Amino acid sequence: MRKLYLLCASISFSAGLLLAENYTGRLVDASCQAQNQTNKPCDATGSTTAFLLESNGKLYKLDAGGNSKAAEAIKSRADRSAGGAQSSAAMVAKISGAIDGEVLRVEQIEIQ
Repeated sequence: MRKLYLLCASISFSAGLLLAENYTGRLVDASCQAQNQTNKPCDATGSTTAFLLESNGKLYKLDAGGNSKAAEAIKSRADRSAGGAQSSAAMVAKISGAIDGEVLRVEQIEIQ
């Protein structure tokens, strides 16, 4: 019986991985975007804690795990850059995950 449960769990996990898609776009600060009354850019920064991905004219809210992964990726990128300084340019991200309603469930993120 235990082997059957393990087999079912393995199949479910594998099926979830097969449903993952790749999304590429600009990371946006979700808090700024929600409060933005002007055309001020809301590019994500090292202090951003909630993110949106702008891809093909659509905004996707990242799940809680995705927000953590994006923040960590930005900090890691800043550590690798010269002197730890971040550029003010928009950050482009490549995300592997799946859309669940209006939320992008992030499995992996790479800041380009």
